[in-house]
Amino acid sequence: MSAFTNHFSFEFRTGIRDKTLLLMNYLFPLGFYAMMGLVMVQINPAFLETMIPAMIVFAILAATMIGLPVPLVTAREAGIFRSYKINGVPAISILVIPALTTILHMVVVTIIITATAPLFFDAPLPVNWPGFVVTLLVMAFACAGVGVLIGVISTSSRMMVLWSQLIFVPSMLLGGMMMPYSMLPEAAGKVAQLLPATHAMNAFRGLAQDLTADFDPLGSLIILLASGVLAFGLAIYLFSWDRRNTTQRGNPLLALLALLPYAVGILLLS
Repeated sequence: MSAFTNHFSFEFRTGIRDKTLLLMNYLFPLGFYAMMGLVMVQINPAFLETMIPAMIVFAILAATMIGLPVPLVTAREAGIFRSYKINGVPAISILVIPALTTILHMVVVTIIITATAPLFFDAPLPVNWPGFVVTLLVMAFACAGVGVLIGVISTSSRMMVLWSQLIFVPSMLLGGMMMPYSMLPEAAGKVAQLLPATHAMNAFRGLAQDLTADFDPLGSLIILLASGVLAFGLAIYLFSWDRRNTTQRGNPLLALLALLPYAVGILLLS
C-alpha cells in the first residue's frame, strides 16, 4: 500500500509539474472553456443549457486521449518500464495509477468549471447532482481506459497522436458538445454513437440536466462502463515492458474490441 501511495503521489505531482500534462490537464481545457463562454454563447445562446457538461466532456477528452498516453509511450521508448519490472512494479499499477491521477485532475477541473460557469456566463447548474457525478465518473473511467489502451498499442509518439486524434477530432465535431446530436444526419448519428463523448452528453442531458435525451441515458452509461472495462482489460493484456520486445501477447488490433459496446449500442439504442 505504501508503494502504491508513493507511486500515486508521484504521478499526481507529475500531472502538474510536467508542462505537457499541465497543458492537457488544465490550461488547454480551461482556456477552451473560457473562449467558448465568451464566444460561443454570443453565437448560439442555446449552448448555455449544456455548457457545463460539454466543457467537462471536452476536458476529459483532452486529458485522457491526448495527455494520458504521452508518459506511457515516452517511458516505454526510454526503457523506463524495464527498471519497473526489475523492481517488481506490476504492469497493472503502471497503467491504473496514471489513469486514476488523471481522473482526479479531471475532478478538479470539473469543480472549477461547475463553480464558475454560473457566475461568469449564467450557465445553468445540473438539476440532478447524483446523476451528474455518476455520469462524470463513468465518462472519465471510459475515456481513461481508452487513453491507456492508446498508450499501450502505440509503437511511437507519432502513432499515439494518430490514434488519439482519430477519437478526439470526431468527438469535437459529432459528440454533441458543439452541435446537438438531434441535428446530425442519420449516417453521421450512427458514427457519433461510436464515440464516448456522444454517450456522455446524452447521459448528462437525461440524467443530470433534466433535458430530453436523444436515446436511453442509462444505456449510454452501461455502454461507457462496459467500454472502460474492456479497454483496461485489453491494455493490461497487450502491455509490453519494452518497445524492443519481439513477442507480443496479442495483436494490437484486439484494441478495436473496446468499440464493441458502442457498436452493440447502435443496434439496441434508439
